[in-house]
Amino acid sequence: MSQAVVLGALFDRRNFMSLGGPVLIVMVLAMMVLPLPPFLLDVLFTFNIAVSILVLLVAVNTRQPLEFAVFPTVLLVTTLLRLSLNIASTRVVLLEGHTGPDAAGKVIEAFGHFLVGGNYTVGVTVFIIMVVINFVVITKGAGRIAEVTARFTLDAMPGKQMAIDADLNAGLIGEDEARKRRANIAQEADFYGSMDGASKFVRGDAIAGILILIINILGGLIVGVAQHDLDFSAAGRLYTLLAIGDGLVAQIPALVISTAAGLVVSRVGTDQDISEQFVGQMLGSPQPLVLTAGIIVIMGLIPGMPNLAFLSLAAIILGMAWMLKQRIVREAQAPAAPAEAPAAPAESTDVSWDDVVPVDVLALEVGYRLIPMVDRAQDGELLKRIKAIRKKFAQEAGFLSPAVHIRDNLELRPNAYRILLKGVEVGRGDAHPAMMLAINPGRVTAEIQGLRTQDPAFSLPAVWIDLDQRDNAQNLGYTVVDTATVIATHLHHLMQKHCAELLGRQEVQELMERLSKDSPKLVEDTIPKAVPVGVLQKVLQNLLDESVPVRDTRSIVEALAEHAGRTQDPSELTQVVRVALGRSIVQTLFPGTQEMTVIALDPALERLLMQAVGSGDAAAIEPALAESLSGQAKASADEQEAVGLPPVLLVPAPLRLLLSRFLRRSVPALRVLSHSEVPDSKGIRVSAVLGAR
Repeated sequence: MSQAVVLGALFDRRNFMSLGGPVLIVMVLAMMVLPLPPFLLDVLFTFNIAVSILVLLVAVNTRQPLEFAVFPTVLLVTTLLRLSLNIASTRVVLLEGHTGPDAAGKVIEAFGHFLVGGNYTVGVTVFIIMVVINFVVITKGAGRIAEVTARFTLDAMPGKQMAIDADLNAGLIGEDEARKRRANIAQEADFYGSMDGASKFVRGDAIAGILILIINILGGLIVGVAQHDLDFSAAGRLYTLLAIGDGLVAQIPALVISTAAGLVVSRVGTDQDISEQFVGQMLGSPQPLVLTAGIIVIMGLIPGMPNLAFLSLAAIILGMAWMLKQRIVREAQAPAAPAEAPAAPAESTDVSWDDVVPVDVLALEVGYRLIPMVDRAQDGELLKRIKAIRKKFAQEAGFLSPAVHIRDNLELRPNAYRILLKGVEVGRGDAHPAMMLAINPGRVTAEIQGLRTQDPAFSLPAVWIDLDQRDNAQNLGYTVVDTATVIATHLHHLMQKHCAELLGRQEVQELMERLSKDSPKLVEDTIPKAVPVGVLQKVLQNLLDESVPVRDTRSIVEALAEHAGRTQDPSELTQVVRVALGRSIVQTLFPGTQEMTVIALDPALERLLMQAVGSGDAAAIEPALAESLSGQAKASADEQEAVGLPPVLLVPAPLRLLLSRFLRRSVPALRVLSHSEVPDSKGIRVSAVLGAR
């Protein structure tokens, strides 16, 4: 039983495949030192030709270069196989060549006699031409393409890696997909680098073929004349034909594999193989075929030309053009056929509500040069970014924003775009797809040449630069982003700024439906029995207006259920909800710290404002006091931001709503908190006092 298990393990398919490579290499090396009979040489030469044809067909049918990533290794092994066969056949030719033209096997004899008619002059000429084609044309071109592609692939690796990291951080792809893409990028660079080196094998093989031919001829003359007493003419003819047959039987497979190498490195990777690309692109339009046929007809009518050959070929090309034209017409008519039947009563159709185009909640319009960035057929990069933005916005704000409707607008400048909210423009900018935006964060060491502009999202000074200036700009301290990121960041900034307007009745209903799955009794008792949906929507919008996310819908609805019996005023309900969310609000502003650094009010100013609120005339603040308060608040907020702290104003609860509305326009970055919203576990440190100076 144990012997059977051992034998089964030895002949396991995976073990057998893993042994295939080492066994093949050992056999190839053995051919260099072990004498081979003519019959075995015939088998190996035939195998060499079959392998070269197989490699060519595999190269033709690959869609991406990495599908044939083992090709550089195959190139090395086949080159080593040909050289080993040359050594083995040379040994047989020199030892047994005097016995006749079949001394080295039938394959060499066939290539030496039938292919060149037994004429060694013709054979030498054909051999030299094949070597020139292989060495000068195919191998040199393929090697140059591989060298340039390897260089550009290596240069593009950092950008591709950053793009993968950006997609991963945006949530477009998972960790497994990112790891797979990184591996593909590394394999692509390794592949073209290996192809650049492997092309030297083929070049060296061509040079070795010429030297082996000369050595075989000279060695054959010496052996035939000196050892076998043949006259010089007979020895030259016999050994030259054998050497030519040996050279041709090696160079033809070498030429085939060189062609395969050129196909692999020169093609542009698509979802089609070479045959599909050729037919689809070369024979995709009838006009070039018709013009070609016309030129062939004119040449065929010239006296002395082979008229039958030219005119016959022109007729075949015209037939192909006619069939292609008919196919295009059929494809164009096919989808239109079903629509003809119901089109009869179109004249009597009246205007309907279908003719009223609803206003999109959120829309992005682009100029015609930006269309490829949003074209799904061209895998537009901006579409992926917008999807990631909506996902990120949903995680931040707590609800899913309406879809962004994208359309082109020929009235815009070619590189312009604009963002609309409910049909009204809320932002616009210019973008250059073939350039990158270098943003000055305020710490650049030198200026960079380019198109001066401003970052559309945050109005920072920026420069549009060429792609090859990216590294230089980063070294100078600029933050460099691509065009899709510029537009996406602008869109995300405006969505955050107007998030309250993006929360409609439908979004509120969906929030409640999601909450009802976890807390059905809470929703049933509160919405809409105690709190109408309209009041709930206004409370949520008030929270979003002050940058408070509505992710914790359970706490929000519980707070409303507790206080809805006392008041239905959305502003008052918003204040009690903020108290319920106080821990979350403070945690967002001061994450991981036990002490809050805030701005406070001078006691005298605080008493004055409390009197205004208590009298019910909160709007009647003296203009000079209002201007001074606004200026001090802005200066204090700027000082807080300068030291890396969030600008937060801490006030008594009755003043929070008043000051929040008053300072929202003049100091939009300032957050106003009430004392009741601060958890007991948080310490408070006052960094500035408004009204003290």
